[in-house]
Amino acid sequence: MKNTIKVERARHDLSQAALAGKVNVSRQTIHSIEIGKFIPSSLLALKIAAVFNVKVEEIFLLEADDWK
Repeated sequence: MKNTIKVERARHDLSQAALAGKVNVSRQTIHSIEIGKFIPSSLLALKIAAVFNVKVEEIFLLEADDWK
């Protein structure tokens, strides 16, 4: 699953730590999501989208391999 968290963080001038604080996870969790090593729960994805005031689908994008 691809995501645009890093881009959204830049647009909102948020560090990984600041975003992590807003959604109550560690900075390492945000880093892991950004690099594609961790797929967030639905709840966490919704929280991240809410911070950026966008729909979940605008941040998290399915790739062809995700359908297998």
